[in-house]
Amino acid sequence: MNELRIVFLELTKRCNLECLYCRAGKVSEEELSKDEVLGLVDEVASFARPLLIVTGGEPLMREDALEVASHASGKGLPVAIATNGTLIDRDLAEDIRRAGVGRVSVSLDGAEPHVHDRMRGVEGAFDSTLSGIGHLKEAGVEVQVNTTVTSGNVSEVPEILKLCLELGLRALHLFMFVPVGCGMEVVGSVQLPPEDCDDVLRWLHVKSSEVPIELRATCAPQYFRIAGVNSRKRLGCLAGVSACFISSAGDVQPCGYLPLSAGNIKERSIKEIWEGAEIFRSLRDPGRLKGRCGACEYRYVCGGCRARAFAIGDPLGEDPYCAYVPGTKAEL
Repeated sequence: MNELRIVFLELTKRCNLECLYCRAGKVSEEELSKDEVLGLVDEVASFARPLLIVTGGEPLMREDALEVASHASGKGLPVAIATNGTLIDRDLAEDIRRAGVGRVSVSLDGAEPHVHDRMRGVEGAFDSTLSGIGHLKEAGVEVQVNTTVTSGNVSEVPEILKLCLELGLRALHLFMFVPVGCGMEVVGSVQLPPEDCDDVLRWLHVKSSEVPIELRATCAPQYFRIAGVNSRKRLGCLAGVSACFISSAGDVQPCGYLPLSAGNIKERSIKEIWEGAEIFRSLRDPGRLKGRCGACEYRYVCGGCRARAFAIGDPLGEDPYCAYVPGTKAEL
């Protein structure tokens, strides 16, 4: 049975920003109650010890967000919060630390205000985000920056890394754009060509051995091909394999970018869904992959991005944004 190692828990779809590519899309008013969320945390802790990532929308818009985080850390689960950082003042940063949150990931899409603010849809977002990062640092909370890479900010990525180093942050994770939610409306204007994605991943691989902070590629399973890793262990797309996403309404999905429900926690236990849902079973079997992904020698370690495949019709189809031709030598 596949070990559940990461759970993304979406507390709300509400947000104070208006990002161009938002995964959440239209806001739903339906949210799990606090008791339902705390009960879910108890269920997860009863059979697994995954990293619990409290996310949204903007999770800190929900008043009980830190109560959920504290409850989870009290159950022995490692806890992180994914936020845009704009709501974090000195007091809230201290509350986050006291809740037992091990790391806060903050979204930052530019090294200059005009780039970040344009992508986040709100003027002043950059300054508010950096202020939030500063308060977290002062409180002794580990900070990671998440950057969604698009054609509009790819030239900023080296400067974002430089900024992370100057601020003394713990990590920089590059998220390669996935067309879902609001992102479907702008995909043609923001999606990098596959070859350019590979160039970014090559740069990241080289830099990872040169800088003292953690660098990772997310929603970019091709990174492991570029890094020369070829094994039978899935390290690339973890959707439904060792990670799942639970929506604010209780639907369990392979990931936040792959909106296929494997069941709802109001109707079945998370353990039952994780262990028995057919969509999860299919995603865990590289033999079910189709097209170039099914023929690729990296199908075990990479697996292609299942959300991008779903965006053009089939979650088991080939990743349309992969530049690799199976059977050719991958070079850094």
